Amino acid sequence: MSQLIISVGREFGSGGRVIAEALAERFGIPIYDRHLITEIAERTGLTPEEIEKYNENPKKKLISRRVRGYSNSIEDNIAEMQFNFLKEKSESGESFVVVGRCSETRLKNNPALVSLFILADPDAKIKRVMKVYELPEEDAREFIRKKDKKRKRYHNYHCSGHWGDSRLYDLCINSTRLGIDGTVDYLENYIRARMEHNY
Repeated sequence: MSQLIISVGREFGSGGRVIAEALAERFGIPIYDRHLITEIAERTGLTPEEIEKYNENPKKKLISRRVRGYSNSIEDNIAEMQFNFLKEKSESGESFVVVGRCSETRLKNNPALVSLFILADPDAKIKRVMKVYELPEEDAREFIRKKDKKRKRYHNYHCSGHWGDSRLYDLCINSTRLGIDGTVDYLENYIRARMEHNY
């Protein structure tokens, strides 16, 4: 199989991570999401818990500064380590799925990239988060708001384009319309068609 890189951006509660995992399984390629944290931990000697604390967080502007191109921000440095790791993997010819990490922008020059964004209806997201995290409705609604705000800040800090802007992605899809399994089926067909078209 020629190289294939699937980038999955997602709204919290849309099922984006589950969809990404299913696509990785269907194409028989590794996925980098929480697994990426483990890889970075092994390279740096930090624990996965230490990296998770700063993962996908924008830097704290009041206490961060850059000197001669180097940042004293832990958040910035961990983000750059992840971006560099993904760049190395993409340049090596490896096929993989990556969830988030500004990958639709950071890897956009690789012709093997297929970039997706998963969204869902608000009620469907709330219902899913209530079930997965065992939260009451109002807590689920607030959890979604905070998580998406964090993702948006992180993405927009590290990229020129805006998180969720359809122009950044090859395909944006509402997982509510076909359900999780139906969305995976549709995306698999789209990706295979793209692969035939490109190669």
